[in-house]
Amino acid sequence: MAVPVQLKDFRNFLYLCWKHLNLPSPTSLQTDIADYIQSKNKRLVIQAFRGVGKSWVTSCYVCHQLLLNPQIKILVISASKQRADDFSTFTLRLIEEMPILQHLIPSDKQRKSKVAFDVATATASHAPSVKSLGITSNITGSRADLIIADDVENVNNSMTQGMRDKLSELVKEFDACITPERGRIIYLGTPQTENSLYDVLPQRGFKKRIWTARVPSKKQYEAYGKDLAPIISLMYESGENKGQPTDPQRFDEEDLAEREASYGRSGFNLQFQLDTRLADQDRYPLKLSDLTVMSCNPETAPEKIIWSTNPENRINDLPCVGMTGDAYYRPMQIQGDFIPYTGAVMAIDPSGVGDNETSFAVVKFLNGNLYLTKAGGLRGGFSEYVLQKLANTAKEQNVKLILCESNFGQDMFQELLKPYLKRTYPCQIESVRHQTQKEVRILSVLEPVLNQHKLIVDHSVIKDDFESTQHLPPEQALRRQLFYQMSRLTASKGSLNYDDRIDVLSFAVGYWVDQMARDQDQAVFDRKQQAIRDDLEVFMKQAVGRKPKGNIWMDI
Repeated sequence: MAVPVQLKDFRNFLYLCWKHLNLPSPTSLQTDIADYIQSKNKRLVIQAFRGVGKSWVTSCYVCHQLLLNPQIKILVISASKQRADDFSTFTLRLIEEMPILQHLIPSDKQRKSKVAFDVATATASHAPSVKSLGITSNITGSRADLIIADDVENVNNSMTQGMRDKLSELVKEFDACITPERGRIIYLGTPQTENSLYDVLPQRGFKKRIWTARVPSKKQYEAYGKDLAPIISLMYESGENKGQPTDPQRFDEEDLAEREASYGRSGFNLQFQLDTRLADQDRYPLKLSDLTVMSCNPETAPEKIIWSTNPENRINDLPCVGMTGDAYYRPMQIQGDFIPYTGAVMAIDPSGVGDNETSFAVVKFLNGNLYLTKAGGLRGGFSEYVLQKLANTAKEQNVKLILCESNFGQDMFQELLKPYLKRTYPCQIESVRHQTQKEVRILSVLEPVLNQHKLIVDHSVIKDDFESTQHLPPEQALRRQLFYQMSRLTASKGSLNYDDRIDVLSFAVGYWVDQMARDQDQAVFDRKQQAIRDDLEVFMKQAVGRKPKGNIWMDI
């Protein structure tokens, strides 16, 4: 079939597909993506915001390629087999339904399924016209002129660095499948992590282009560099549209605002701004600058502490392992008298033998503020040294309660610790078990506390934390430190190689957060009861000229 010259331009063909699907005409961004797909580049990465329709555009492109050349072999690969099958099923339906494509409908003697199908005019071949596979399928042995990698990166295969490394190796197999000379590989997707596969591909000869949901800020614009789609670069350079929707026909400002609120800032920046290279403060929610650092008295603390990041309050004589630009700050002002702490808890995360540490943290409470007065990690598993050291620390810090992590059947640790406590410092000890994802649990506890600048850290804790790992190889020394873990933690599972010290800190802080919530509920109840009593007193004075005798209505 002779293809009209106008339809050799994929943008025009896309218009016909959208009309067939009863969709409005392709938006300017969809048309721009279509133009980029039909470029002569053999290796492309299309990063477009979620919901722009990139998968539909690419499915139409597969139909267009089959229309121009029925002998072409196309391989569709996705993170899941189901998604790849959905892609090829949609493509086959377009062939069956659109009049201009119906001459390609597979004959009775040809393959025709969601897994693989031929087009009518294709000559006999081991390779079908279109074949769909999951990224973990046996790709070896497949052959194709065009590989469509549709969302091969998802949250389930990119949560940890190990997963990302595995995915990076799997996609290398594409080069063994592609035909020489004319073969093309097209990735389309949305990054799932700050260390996305799509950022690695340009190093392998791929040309990347990014379409964002909003016109980028200056910082973002500079970060994208030459990867930003020219159509969006022109919007930015006009100077009038910064922060505005790039494709208002798809998502207006109200819609994007709702999505940003739902995804959160970092999630929105990944899914809609395709920004994996934001400043560190946008990637990592816990900032060392949100701490207040001072010398803490072991028994008392001031009634009120005023936090500030004024340059004159910056501390320069402590080792800071935070991100570039992060720093420690002393309080701007201390108010009131020094009064005894309300209480002190010690959290312990036991370890077995080997490379792991038994981590601990002591957190004290006063007037809504939390004081980290001692923290660290001890090697030696269940040894006498470790158990005695913990007992001594509890005594030195005047701890009232010890909370012991009991995950993985380690209730035995607290039983071993009890005799040492009995001899050294009799103290209540309780076991606590956690079942939620560790990273999410830690952030849910620490992020609001740090955002409100309620965590005060003793100078000595920072100094000891840094010095405690200096005997280790450099690549391990930093990762073992509490404040390095604090500044590098994200909600992604496995985001840290070591997280024991930050975990046990959240454990201790979480106790006081729960306590504060209970205290607030009781305070609300007490205030309501007092209001009732006050109203009753006023009523009794007005009604009978005297106060009620008791605290209940009928006691008059």
